[in-house]
Amino acid sequence: MISYFKARRNILGMNARNLRFIRPNNLRRAKKLADDKLLSKKFLAKAELPVPKLIAKIKSFEELENFDWSLLPESFVLKPNRGFGGEGILVVYGKKKHLENTWIKADGSIVTADDIKTHARNILDGSFSLAGVPDVAFFEERLKLLKLFKPYAFKGIPDIRIIVYNKVPVMAMLRLPTRESDGKANLQQGAIGVGIDMATGVTTTSVLGKGRMIEYIPGTRLLLSGIRIPYWKDMLRMAVRAQEISGLGFLGADVAIDRDRGPVFLELNARPGLSIQIANTDGLLGRLRRVEDLKIKTAEKGVAVGMNLFGGEIEDEIEGISGKKIIGTVEKIKLIGKNEKEIKVEAKIDTGAQSSSIDIEIAKQLGYEEIINKFSAIDLSQYKLAPENENSIKKDLLEKYKDSIPDLEDVAIIFSASGNSIRPVVKVEFEMDEERILSKINLVDRKNLKYPMIIGKRDLKKFLIEVK
Repeated sequence: MISYFKARRNILGMNARNLRFIRPNNLRRAKKLADDKLLSKKFLAKAELPVPKLIAKIKSFEELENFDWSLLPESFVLKPNRGFGGEGILVVYGKKKHLENTWIKADGSIVTADDIKTHARNILDGSFSLAGVPDVAFFEERLKLLKLFKPYAFKGIPDIRIIVYNKVPVMAMLRLPTRESDGKANLQQGAIGVGIDMATGVTTTSVLGKGRMIEYIPGTRLLLSGIRIPYWKDMLRMAVRAQEISGLGFLGADVAIDRDRGPVFLELNARPGLSIQIANTDGLLGRLRRVEDLKIKTAEKGVAVGMNLFGGEIEDEIEGISGKKIIGTVEKIKLIGKNEKEIKVEAKIDTGAQSSSIDIEIAKQLGYEEIINKFSAIDLSQYKLAPENENSIKKDLLEKYKDSIPDLEDVAIIFSASGNSIRPVVKVEFEMDEERILSKINLVDRKNLKYPMIIGKRDLKKFLIEVK
């Protein structure tokens, strides 16, 4: 991989030349469409491309004074119609209980109707518009966070920026909101940009804000490379289709993935920022030149060309990038019990769970019947299950029973919406995708659940999860 400094030097040298692709291909009429978010939403919706639902718009100070605040839901986004670079966007995360017309921002601070009115007034004044001219403020739905992105994004919704030229998607990046960016997926404000392999939709290299290359989410060991983006081909098709209807020859398409609706178009960009090159450690100029003279008739053909030309064959070389194997959300597992007894089961891969668990009937077949019987005989009602008591309860149980109950490795205290519980933990070896893992697994009654085993993230360090 080329160094960050070499990549940045090459990229900055290319930016002036890149303008020859942007200016001649983005005529005034098409740029006017992209710069007007409400108009572009209308065009996209007419072409049956999904967009966030419009809640309300405010076109004048009179409309602002007479605005009915009860129209606003618990969460929403307030945007300037002609904003640029993420400026002027207010993300409201939830409603403050028992307080009228009071909401909570991504950072936990309170925002009132008066605060929103002041922000909307600044939008109407043109404080965030491209040319500083009077603008329109509008409210739209706040999309729901996809579970895959929950560990990676602070409060806000990640989005995927796709650069399209001559009906070919040539470069893309995942933008992740951070605390510094106030929950917004904007690199200028401190979000994370992650390059994406065009063939597979798998993330590669990453940049924090506009400069520093990183490998992990700051403050964690959560690797940014190797995330497989869902709906990848669908989003590439949407981006090419958006270029066709907008008339923009050089387009930055911003698409988010809603938990319920799937891919949703956020906006069109006639002047997409060039930080995408740093996130991909590659310049746009060479890619643009490779496709400028091609005759592309359909969006499907353009997507195929982009995937073939600019894919790094990550599927075949994924171990060279992250050292991890790709697995699905459900996997066939071979459990190896005491006396080498083997049982094959289907397990659910659950990155929301810290540890793995198996059904007690499976555990009995693996040779752990004695620990199950002895642990179930303990009077656990004496313990008050609360997070602040977790360590003291575990310490007390292990001091009392670890020596007298064979195979008791640890005690797990689980807090969940379905109820709190104390479970015995044993060491079990299992095999998944030809990898053997020695795991500390808690034992629980799962007879009424679809899968007899859950594999939590402590046992997923060698794997990448493919979300379909």
